[in-house]
Amino acid sequence: MGDKQSTKRGIVAVDGPAGAGKSTVARILADHLQYLYLDTGAMYRALAYKALKHGIDLRDDESLADLLKDTEIILQGQGQGGVQVRLDNHDVTDELRTPSVNASVSQVAGLKTVRTEMVRRQRHLAENGGVVMDGRDIGTFVLPEADVKFYLTASLKARSQRRFDELARRGYPVEFRRIQEEISHRDLLDESRHLAPLAQAHDAIRIDSTDMEVEDVLARMLAVCRQRLL
Repeated sequence: MGDKQSTKRGIVAVDGPAGAGKSTVARILADHLQYLYLDTGAMYRALAYKALKHGIDLRDDESLADLLKDTEIILQGQGQGGVQVRLDNHDVTDELRTPSVNASVSQVAGLKTVRTEMVRRQRHLAENGGVVMDGRDIGTFVLPEADVKFYLTASLKARSQRRFDELARRGYPVEFRRIQEEISHRDLLDESRHLAPLAQAHDAIRIDSTDMEVEDVLARMLAVCRQRLL
C-alpha cells in the first residue's frame, strides 16, 4: 500500500460505531505512519472479559472499578499493524472478540468510575504523541486536541455483515439477525451513555465505508495524515 512516510509525532483519533472497521484500518494506518496503535476498545474488552470470568455484575461500577485497580492491560505492537493484548501478563487477544465479550463491552465502557480510570490510562499512553487511537470518544473526549480526527461509519447492515463474517471465520455459531440486533443495541448504549457518548467531533473527517474497501478507506486517511502531519 505504498511506502511508509516520515511524519512528526502527532496524534490521530479514529472514532465510530461498532463494526465500522475502525480497528482494522487504524492498525494499518499506524503501521504506515510508523506510529503506535492504541485500541481503547481492547482495554474495555479486557476488563469485560476478566469480569465475566470472575462472575462480577457488569452493572456494578464500584466492583468493576475495584477489579480494574488490580488489572494490568498492556497493548503490544506486533508489526504490520498487529496488536497483542496482555491481561495480567496473559495473552488474551483472541478471547476478546467472543460473542459474550461483544455483548458486554458497551455496558462496561459506560460506567463512570471505570471510564474515568481508563481515560486516564489512555491519555498517559498518548502523551508523547506518535499514536493512532481508536474508540468511541477519542476525538471528542479522550484526546480532543488530536492533530487529525476521523469518524468512520457504515450502514447497520454492512457493519452487521462484517461482524458476522468475523465471528464465522473464528468458528462461532452465529445468526445474522442476532448480530444485527446486538449491534443496534450497542449503538443505542454508546449514543445514550451519560459520560462521553458516541458522537462525531465537530472537526472530524467523516468517512462512510459502507461501499468502500479497506484499501480505499486507508488511502483517504493516509492522504489527510500526510497533508496535516508532514
